Amino acid sequence: MNATQENPTLRQPVDQREIQGLEVPVDVKTAARFLGVSPSLVYAYVERKQIPHFRLMGRCIRFSLSELEKWRQKFFVDGGING
Repeated sequence: MNATQENPTLRQPVDQREIQGLEVPVDVKTAARFLGVSPSLVYAYVERKQIPHFRLMGRCIRFSLSELEKWRQKFFVDGGING
């Protein structure tokens, strides 16, 4: 393999966060889009402490997408027909 060919097994990380293994927290709008609900409903969930979230500097609400995925899976209903 010469220097101009690229080895697919040596994929470069998309950004620095991928190297460090850290997850970037998302805001209310992004969390709402991820969950398929309105931002106002996400704010209501936060107010009632029904959704995993954290606050930065006491005011900014942020979410971990991996935590939201776990939370969302609790409400999954299998609508398949068994038989």
